Amino acid sequence: MNAPTSLITDPHLSAPDDFYELLIEAHRDLSLAQSHELNAALVLLLANHIGELGVLREALQCAREAVA
Repeated sequence: MNAPTSLITDPHLSAPDDFYELLIEAHRDLSLAQSHELNAALVLLLANHIGELGVLREALQCAREAVA
């Protein structure tokens, strides 16, 4: 199976509401600093899973544009 070479930006989660619930639960009872650490750890784990620098570069650019 080949890794995707471009970022998928169309809805792609099989259960988006379930994922959102899991994400919120993972942050429950954490301090702000711990919440930031959790986000950083999650980003690094998912980046490792994706593994393609081009896709990660595109994701970072899209995310940056979303908050700029």
